[in-house]
Amino acid sequence: MKKIEAIIRKSRFNDVKDNLHDIEVNFFTYWDVTGVGNEKKGKVYRGISYSTSDIQRRYISIIVSDEFEEKTIKAIIEAAKTGEVGDGKIFVSDIQNTYRIRTEEKGDQALN
Repeated sequence: MKKIEAIIRKSRFNDVKDNLHDIEVNFFTYWDVTGVGNEKKGKVYRGISYSTSDIQRRYISIIVSDEFEEKTIKAIIEAAKTGEVGDGKIFVSDIQNTYRIRTEEKGDQALN
């Protein structure tokens, strides 16, 4: 099993969510987060300068079976990518086991 964590633009969240549902990844957790990025300069919009050093993002945490890892990552990238600085990051780590409290199922059976 894999834990996939993604930090994406808030504006791309609904597209990412739809792509995940399309590949049958229907359970995940998300938070609104603020981070500091590499970009040091601000943006100017209608004559007003905005700081881009503090960035509003959405953090998504997903646990999937090994066979869903690649298509989950692909779904996130396809929906979150704009080609601009600040599209986000994806982190993947191994999960040793998963338990469903209600039924005491464990492993892949506890994910569905």
